[in-house]
Amino acid sequence: MTGKQTETGKIVLGWWRQSLRPESETGAVRGFRARLRRAHGLLEIVSEPQFIALHDDLAAAWKKRPDPVALATLAHLLASVKKNAPQRIAQIFGMGDPPPLSQLRFQHLIRTDALPELGEDLRRALPMIDYACNVAALADDFLNWNEQTRARWCFDYFGKASPETPAAAPEMEETE
Repeated sequence: MTGKQTETGKIVLGWWRQSLRPESETGAVRGFRARLRRAHGLLEIVSEPQFIALHDDLAAAWKKRPDPVALATLAHLLASVKKNAPQRIAQIFGMGDPPPLSQLRFQHLIRTDALPELGEDLRRALPMIDYACNVAALADDFLNWNEQTRARWCFDYFGKASPETPAAAPEMEETE
């Protein structure tokens, strides 16, 4: 993903804003977010109507059914994100001296293959960056976790433009 949001990112960001972080938060929203954060299994997440709505929206956009394990893991992760930021998560992890996420811990993160483990590692790292990241970019990267995504994260972490991204690519829109 370069400087623009994909359809997947837009769908997930819209769901996050509506289901997890609406402008006028109600007890039902807080309860749903808490249930997602405390969930210990796939069924606890998949049994939520808001999750099914996200699944259906992505299925319609993709013309195929999303992997429920990957999507439930993403929903579990997004329940802990408090603010949508313009920067991608790996960029935020590498900002500053010293960076919020050590290079060793970052290397462990990008070597992770299993999405449930990746989701848990990212959830544990969110407090280090004030629970903020670009929700759309995180969704795209998480649902397309592969070697290309990992390589881009490395360039992002070190504050460099990845070979696939022009240096003058526009930043993603800031929301929230």
